Amino acid sequence: MSEITIRQMQKAVDEWVRTIGVRYYSELTNTAVLMEEVGEVARIMARQYGDQSFKPSDETVNLADEIADVLFVLTCIANQTGIDLTAAFHKNMDKKTTRDKDRHANNPKLQS
Repeated sequence: MSEITIRQMQKAVDEWVRTIGVRYYSELTNTAVLMEEVGEVARIMARQYGDQSFKPSDETVNLADEIADVLFVLTCIANQTGIDLTAAFHKNMDKKTTRDKDRHANNPKLQS
């Protein structure tokens, strides 16, 4: 499988929704679906890396697939609200870099 850019991902999701998915759910419905998908990721993380154990019905869980579901729905919401995820990502990274460049390096809890 070839690599894709964030912009290509947004286009691919839009094309899929319009052709196979028929149309977008409303923004509110997609927000609820996003919460559900994030909950699935949290459930797997708690069992795989935390202190909870898997139930027999959890044998087929796939963390990568659940994270991809989160990314898909998040991309739907970005598309619906006119957000260019590439631009938003770059702007957010700049904000984090400016805000945190010294803070994390000087945090004694983060020292090895």
